[in-house]
Amino acid sequence: MSTGNSPTPSSPRWPAASLSGSPTVTGVRVASALLPEPHPDAPLVVVTGGAGYVGSVLVRWLLAEGYRVRVLDNLMFGGDGLLPLFMYPGFSFQEIDVRDRKALKPWLSDAHALVHLAGLVGYPLCKKLPDMARRVNLDGTRNVLELCPPEARFIYASTGSNYGEVQGICTEDTPLNPLSLYGELKTMAEEICMNRPNTISFRFATAFGISPRLRLDLMINDFAYQALMNRYLLVYEKHFRRTFIHVQDMARAVVHTFRCWDRMKDRIFNVGHESMNFTKEDITSFLKDRLEFLLYFAEIGRDEDRRDYEVSYDRIRAVGFSTSIDIHMGLNELIGGLRLIRIQKPYSNV
Repeated sequence: MSTGNSPTPSSPRWPAASLSGSPTVTGVRVASALLPEPHPDAPLVVVTGGAGYVGSVLVRWLLAEGYRVRVLDNLMFGGDGLLPLFMYPGFSFQEIDVRDRKALKPWLSDAHALVHLAGLVGYPLCKKLPDMARRVNLDGTRNVLELCPPEARFIYASTGSNYGEVQGICTEDTPLNPLSLYGELKTMAEEICMNRPNTISFRFATAFGISPRLRLDLMINDFAYQALMNRYLLVYEKHFRRTFIHVQDMARAVVHTFRCWDRMKDRIFNVGHESMNFTKEDITSFLKDRLEFLLYFAEIGRDEDRRDYEVSYDRIRAVGFSTSIDIHMGLNELIGGLRLIRIQKPYSNV
């Protein structure tokens, strides 16, 4: 198990630029359940927020790739998703809040790479806790950046919320127009991160899918849950569209990036696929094909999340990454898995 006092390997053994060794299930590459002990010179990847929705999936992928992984998380939403990982010698965990600079420092000093996921995610939570959102999403990001070794690879998890409501198709060069405190803070933090050499920022599409730390406040997850469990769904502004990405593909993007670092570093990437761009009405139609429920499109009222845009993913596709889980696979997973949920919204961030 890695510790904060362990020496830094002089030449970490980064995996070769191929994902061919990853096992597949129905054509989708997944992280293996049988994780070998990492090589002593394997890179140490620190994942802030690693107990969260994306992190608890990503950590499994990184361990399966042979990395040593250290998770730093304040356990704001618990850590149950990490419990099975403590048997693996390449995994370690520290309960750390990114706002606590003194506590953070020793656990970043030997990192070869850092994936910064820690933050208050989504406009409702940031609206509910605006002061904490500023301290975590902006000040916490500064702490992580300044304490991370300058030679370490740094990936910042940004968001498509930076675009806001845009006419036309967004590329990485489209002027940003965040419409919420969450989007504003992520935009400012991304700018700070990209001033650091050897850094990559991912503007992820809207996440969905099942994770060891499930969230039901994500749009597709929420729609599926309401349709399945309550048999009723109220939708505002049915024509609003955005692109979606399965949480497993979010983790795959990070793994792919470490394998192609020299081609990708010091750039911003939209992460998703054009085939996953849908309106709210589209999503409800797909659910209607699978479930019986009452659907009502409200003509009066509005969704506070005003995002409405289409995005180009040409840049990340040019470096060899494409998503693997389409909307139909993801919805089938949700409908099957959400049947196990018996308590009303225990996994919501808000």
